[in-house]
Amino acid sequence: MNTLPPFSCTFSASFADILNNLNCSLAITTYQAGKLIFLSANNEGRVQQLPRDFKRAMGLAIDKNRLAIATENEVIVLGNAPALAATYANKPNYYDHFYVPRTTYYTGAVDLHDMAWDKQGRLCAVNTLFSSLVYINDQYSFEPFWTPPFIDQFASEDYCHLNGMAMKDGAPKYVSMFGATNTAKGWRPQVQTGGLIMDVETNAIVASGLAMPHSPRWINGALYCLLSATGELIKIDTATGNYEVITKHNGFVRGLAVYGDYLFVGLSKNREKASVKRNLPVGTTTMQCGVDIVHLPTATIVASAYYQNSAEEIYDVQIIPDTKCPGVLNHTAATHRNALHTPMVCFWAAEKN
Repeated sequence: MNTLPPFSCTFSASFADILNNLNCSLAITTYQAGKLIFLSANNEGRVQQLPRDFKRAMGLAIDKNRLAIATENEVIVLGNAPALAATYANKPNYYDHFYVPRTTYYTGAVDLHDMAWDKQGRLCAVNTLFSSLVYINDQYSFEPFWTPPFIDQFASEDYCHLNGMAMKDGAPKYVSMFGATNTAKGWRPQVQTGGLIMDVETNAIVASGLAMPHSPRWINGALYCLLSATGELIKIDTATGNYEVITKHNGFVRGLAVYGDYLFVGLSKNREKASVKRNLPVGTTTMQCGVDIVHLPTATIVASAYYQNSAEEIYDVQIIPDTKCPGVLNHTAATHRNALHTPMVCFWAAEKN
């Protein structure tokens, strides 16, 4: 009996072609497997993946030459130093981007979800445990700057399961949560019907009655969101709160990125041990873990990547533009300590005897 290697994944025929044509790669996180994974298309037209260990990897932010990843207790920022790739001993002259650890912020275990840099260069994050949007910096564990108005106390109680954040014009604009509740995990009893989207600037509820909303995104002048409980990608009318279903997926949808005419949707299998994920409408389908690619102009799923083992869930999906083969080192392996990156030159320090 043949045993599949870890993180075996099946890719539809057009998956690599789409990445090649867009000249981009994907970064995905899975907290269940504790990995950051890069997916890219090689010169032979096949998809290759590069997994790296990051404990309980969740929210991702990618901006120009840097990448931030939320982990169990930390936010780790990596910088892109492609010149290091030329002399990287394991695979010299192989990668066209090369991310190495630059900064670690010790946040504590606060269940950070979505993250993004704003137009002022501040790293914004959804702090689910403290029901707040926060800045990640070197002054505090985290610095809150917005909390839903119905929450009247600041505590680590996950009052409303605030989880997603949509950026508009370089600032947080919309957030998703599971309920307008002000008690510890008060959202759980109505988890499939109590979800809502709020406007951060006005504190107005934009849409309600949603089935476990995640990953709101402002795309081409419109608000999109994922309804995890039903496996749906939706487009929300911010004036009326009504929405239309764009595509339906075979999985617990979470993690949404856009590039060109394509949306990249993260899929997870249902976790029967998680009480809030039992008896979901999407659970009646054959659930997958991976990524679906949606062609937005035609509202069709045109390509998919599904994991056969190792990965059961995806948290975030982000685009790395202008790269065909990105590389990355994590902060736990010793290799990154020898990677020296300066404004003038990059080189690898010699190993000490």
